[in-house]
Amino acid sequence: QIFQPLHTLRAAEKELLPGFHQFEWQPALKNVSTSCNVGIINGLSGWASSVDDSPADTITRRFRYDVALVSALKDLEEDIMEGLRDSGMEDCACTSGFSVMIKECCDGMGDVSEKHGGGPVVPEKAVRFSFTVMSVSVLADDGEEEVTVFTEAKPNSELSCKPLCLMFVDESDHETLTAVLGPIVAERNAMKESRLILSIGGLPRSFRFHFRGTGYDEKMVREMEGLEASGSTYICTLCDSSRAEASQNMVLHSITRCHEENLERYEIWRTNPFSESADELRDRVKGVSAKPFLETQPTLDALHCDIGNATEFYKIFQDEIGEVYQKVSRSREERRAWRAALDKQLRKKMKLKPVMRMNGNYARRLMTQEAVEVVCELVPSEERREALRELMRLYLQMKPVWRATCPAKECPDQLCRYSFNSQRFADLLSSTFKYRYNGKITNYLHKTLAHVPEIIERDGSIGAWASEGNESANKLFRRFRKMNARQSKSYELEDVLK
Repeated sequence: QIFQPLHTLRAAEKELLPGFHQFEWQPALKNVSTSCNVGIINGLSGWASSVDDSPADTITRRFRYDVALVSALKDLEEDIMEGLRDSGMEDCACTSGFSVMIKECCDGMGDVSEKHGGGPVVPEKAVRFSFTVMSVSVLADDGEEEVTVFTEAKPNSELSCKPLCLMFVDESDHETLTAVLGPIVAERNAMKESRLILSIGGLPRSFRFHFRGTGYDEKMVREMEGLEASGSTYICTLCDSSRAEASQNMVLHSITRCHEENLERYEIWRTNPFSESADELRDRVKGVSAKPFLETQPTLDALHCDIGNATEFYKIFQDEIGEVYQKVSRSREERRAWRAALDKQLRKKMKLKPVMRMNGNYARRLMTQEAVEVVCELVPSEERREALRELMRLYLQMKPVWRATCPAKECPDQLCRYSFNSQRFADLLSSTFKYRYNGKITNYLHKTLAHVPEIIERDGSIGAWASEGNESANKLFRRFRKMNARQSKSYELEDVLK
């Protein structure tokens, strides 16, 4: 069935792609056309360009957000009906009161240029924005309780992660990125105020959408929420702590930042109502120095947390091999020698090839008790070895809590002990390893120690809301872009979007 003439393929695609199903919004969406049969559109449509707008030299294709959501719900039609039956809800009794939880992900991808040799390599970067339907619940006409009729079992699979917009933009180019995502943000805001009427199981039903932007890495969150870049003294996207504070008090912090507050702070930054000096002003707004653009949900990105902490452990391993705790200032050559020794040992005993930039797979292999034992062979003093083993043991107790899709089910014991373990971990860092944590600490380590229990209490999970689905779909994007796209630039993104 693959080798069919193009027109039959197109017809089949039409039914599967957004833009095929009828629906309506009540009230109608502000500034969004009411037509339903909208397929792939130019990502910049929705921007009225003025005479002096510089032409955005981005190629971008997207679905209209509401049309894509309708298509995703229609894909889940059978699951929703089955959920209604299983929960004993009379099918015809439930036509209104559905609410849908959406996870949004957005991630930049480095080098996606065509590899044809010849000529200079142009830096071609892409950004993908996608969403996942996390759950559908319904409030029965007589019931007080919401009943969940569908929950995404694999929220981090690329199969449940629907692409919404593809753009050839560098994620660091804030202006272009915000220009391309602008229409998406506008549509999303319009949908928050309205209800979707869509036929599911043969009856028109009404849905409300709740959007949670959790699938962003720290760089993207800081960019969207107007915070300074990640090297800033304000190290956290969840609380106002400075790097020095976070290294003194590692565990006791609570989440204070939110989109509204960032907007207010930006206004203060812009207007400087108290006529303060730059430093005082910056301290007042805690590092918010650009206009927050897209609302994200303050959370912790599990995948990058893994990677960030593994990088940190890798550095601790090097320092321990060189016994830095005895004398901190060491020459570059010495450090290089320890690193070489560590890489050699890991390659020999663990078959771990050194990597340029830490990646997920390397992080998973490095953060094991086995790896610590291998490293300990190079550490001279027995008590330092014990400290390293203890550090890793505590870390491995903590890790499942922010990796699990449903920690209360999958690792209840570790969840209960999390605060205790993180306190012990912090004590170890600030005593035995204080040469590394004197007045500094990495962003993800701070979040791992200080914020995990609170996020879990609020959302029930960190792992389920992570950006992995989007990250693994990036791999597919590369693949499609290289092989399967109909050979012409204008088609390419459309095919990958499909």
